[in-house]
Amino acid sequence: MKRDDDLQPGVEFLQAFGDAWNRHDIEALMEFMDSECTFHAVAGPDLMGRSFVGRDEVRQGFLLAWQTFPDAAWLDADHFVQDDRGVTESTFCGTRADGTRVEARMVDVFTFRNGKIAIKNAYRKDRPPVQAAR
Repeated sequence: MKRDDDLQPGVEFLQAFGDAWNRHDIEALMEFMDSECTFHAVAGPDLMGRSFVGRDEVRQGFLLAWQTFPDAAWLDADHFVQDDRGVTESTFCGTRADGTRVEARMVDVFTFRNGKIAIKNAYRKDRPPVQAAR
């Protein structure tokens, strides 16, 4: 019988999660999420940004990232995991429909449950737009 700590994800798990983000693969992303999951986005009206609670809302929140930034990419990722918590630090790059380009370091803080992600809490540096590549 597996113990709870045997179910905890590691660095490879977070790397695979990041790879799914960069492929814009919603089905793969949702496989990483616990049945009762929450996503706190980098921006929004509340203390935690905008919160998406439950699988259906989390799916919509994840899709919103690609709708806002069709070329979104998370680069140069570093990961660490300690017990039921994990962190990914990366550089987010993306261009909005109006041509505004964002490039900023960011951090995702994860809480794991049942070998999956229960909470994804995203933070990004508040940097002015950068010049779009021509």
